[in-house]
Amino acid sequence: MPLARPIVFGNWKMYGLRADSRARAEAVAAFARPDHGTVGVFPPFTVLREVVEVVGDRPVVVGGQDCHDRPEGAFTGSISPVMLRDAGAGAVIVGHSERRHGLGEGDDFVRRKAAAARAAGLLVVLCIGETEEEYLAGRRYEVLDRQLAGSLPEGAGPEDLVVAYEPVWAIGTGRTPTLEEIREIHGWLRRELARRLAGGAEVALLYGGSVKPDNAAGILAQPDVDGVLVGGASLDPGQFRHIYEAGGAGR
Repeated sequence: MPLARPIVFGNWKMYGLRADSRARAEAVAAFARPDHGTVGVFPPFTVLREVVEVVGDRPVVVGGQDCHDRPEGAFTGSISPVMLRDAGAGAVIVGHSERRHGLGEGDDFVRRKAAAARAAGLLVVLCIGETEEEYLAGRRYEVLDRQLAGSLPEGAGPEDLVVAYEPVWAIGTGRTPTLEEIREIHGWLRRELARRLAGGAEVALLYGGSVKPDNAAGILAQPDVDGVLVGGASLDPGQFRHIYEAGGAGR
C-alpha cells in the first residue's frame, strides 16, 4: 500500500556512530504514531542494522542512503539492494544530489539502481533537483524533465516509489524556494508522473532542502506536497519531532 501521508523522512548522511545513532533511533521510535502519517530514517550503512533493531516493530521506516544496481559482484565498497534488505531495510534513497553532482552519477545509473531496489522489494526514494546555475538560467523544468525521463524505473508506482524534489542550491544552505515555487513545481511533478507512470498521480511527492521546524508547516501545507525529506534537522530528535508533528497539524 502507498505510505500514509504526510511522510517525514530523515537522511542522516555521513553522521552517526553506534551510541548516538541508537539514541537517535530510540527517540524517533518513541514519537512515531501510525495515525500521524509516516516517519522514516536513513542512517549510515554501518549502523543500519542497529537502527533496525532499536526500532523493532514500531512504525518507523528504516532505509539505506544508496545502493548499487547489482545484487552482488566485484564492486568494492558498494552495497547492494539485496544486502540492504537482508539488513532489515525497507527503503533506499537513489539519485541524491550529493551522488549525482558530488560523485558524477548519471540518470541511467540512478534508474538501474531504482530498478534493482524495486526488484529487491525496497521502497525507492528517487531524488531529483536542479543546481543553482541551472535555476538561475531558467532551466529548472528542463533539468527535472530530463531527470524524470532518465531516472524513473519502468513499472514503478505508488506502492514502491516516492519522488523527492530537492533543489541542489537549497540543500544545507538554509535557503529554500518560495512556497509558491514549491507549489508550482510539485503540481508540475504530479502531472508529469501521471503522464509517465500507471498510477503516477498517486506517487508521493516530497520536498527536501533546508527543511526546518520553522518552515515545515508551511511547506507541508502546500498542495501536492505529501511530505518532506529532511537533512541536518533530522539529526536532532527534538527538531525532527517538531517537523513530524507539524506535518500532522490540520490533517
